[in-house]
Amino acid sequence: MVLSMLLMSCYGGSSSSSTTTAQALGQGLKSDVLKHPDWSVNATIYEVNVRQHTQEGTLNAFAKDLPRLKSLGVDILWLMPIHPIGEVNRKGGENKTNYMVDSGSSSLGSPYSVKDYYKINSDFGTEADLRNLVSEAHALGMKVIIDWVANHTAFDSEWTESNLEYFLLDEAGNLQPPSGTDWWDVTQLDWDNGHESGLYDAMADAMEYWVHEFGIDGYRCDVAGKVPTDFWEKARRQLEEVNPDIFMLAEAEVPEHHNRAFDMSYGWEMHHIMNQLGTGEWSVDSLISAVPIQTERFGPDAYRMMFITNHDENSWNGTIAERLGANSDAMAVLAGTLIGMPLVYSGQEAGMAKRMRFFEKDTVPWGNYSKTQMYRTIYTLNHENQALWNGTMGGQPEFYSIDSDVALAWKRSAGSNDVVVAVNLGDTNANMKLDLDGSFTAAWGEITPDSIMMIPGHSAAVWTRNRTK
Repeated sequence: MVLSMLLMSCYGGSSSSSTTTAQALGQGLKSDVLKHPDWSVNATIYEVNVRQHTQEGTLNAFAKDLPRLKSLGVDILWLMPIHPIGEVNRKGGENKTNYMVDSGSSSLGSPYSVKDYYKINSDFGTEADLRNLVSEAHALGMKVIIDWVANHTAFDSEWTESNLEYFLLDEAGNLQPPSGTDWWDVTQLDWDNGHESGLYDAMADAMEYWVHEFGIDGYRCDVAGKVPTDFWEKARRQLEEVNPDIFMLAEAEVPEHHNRAFDMSYGWEMHHIMNQLGTGEWSVDSLISAVPIQTERFGPDAYRMMFITNHDENSWNGTIAERLGANSDAMAVLAGTLIGMPLVYSGQEAGMAKRMRFFEKDTVPWGNYSKTQMYRTIYTLNHENQALWNGTMGGQPEFYSIDSDVALAWKRSAGSNDVVVAVNLGDTNANMKLDLDGSFTAAWGEITPDSIMMIPGHSAAVWTRNRTK
């Protein structure tokens, strides 16, 4: 039964008795299991808001920034949606009053309202520009993944004209936005009937197009939990036939996604806990108790993406400083070393102190890149210390016993490598008994390792060690 389902999802249709296991198995390899790309074991990720990253808001303008991002330590470039944006029911206005704009408005609309899965937003450039960007990124040793919006399309998407059977219509036979949302500018696809209608095949084929034709390395999949897992598994198998080292990120927290579909998922729960810690509303015990629960729920080899901001958080919930205040930097170090893969968002390394408008042009104020050294250090720590690597290649946090509601410390170990991190979210200094000897080196915080160390308020410190075998 299970094998039959796997065979069907590989090809989007019924299996035949002549199809062998070897022919049907994902990746064209020997076992139908999810295998993370080798290059991803110590990878870092950077979210690119193409519209806002540069004054021009184009792929070519962004490409000029690739050498700087390489020096920052970026391995994966995640481009927010690059497709043409729908005009019907287009949203606009300030972030707190997201009205539907009148016809002829200058609003650029939401990049998550996709009009055509096979084209590039002309505001961003041309197909040649994307090929050039991917080529230059690859030459620098970076991977490129693009945002994919599979749950819905724009009301005036190509498919609403050519394939109405793909959509979930209301009782009157009209297109409708996703239920329970204010996403008035998009219409819901009918995934429950996706096998029969051909939606599964059409969506997977569209995803394959960008991998095959442009050499992209994978996808960040928008609201992935609203799309059936068996579709994502089918799509991944199909993509692996083109690129066995495909990388998939889910904007979701669904454990079964990690069985076969996705390498990494959002650490949303951890993020929300960190927001509460940053403001002092919750005790550090909430985070300490959450870590083993996360590992048990998702499995030790599931990559989790850790972040203190992204496009949603910045635009809708506030800047890092607004949400985390004096603990902004300490929480960045925590997010970058506790578990999972660290994310940096366009402008984060510049200490961006404004909420960028989501539907209009609003360029990142780069200034003097004031936080670059901190994020470069976080990325370097993840590259060079096996204890911080992703999945089972890294180590799980072991927390020190510290009697405090605002301070915590942990050690991660893998191979011959140890990393110790101490974080103090309180207003006053905290003395921590960590018993570190001279074999450790201070990597952040410039605090000499000792048996007991004083960690200043609203700060973090990191020490590393490579033991002699």
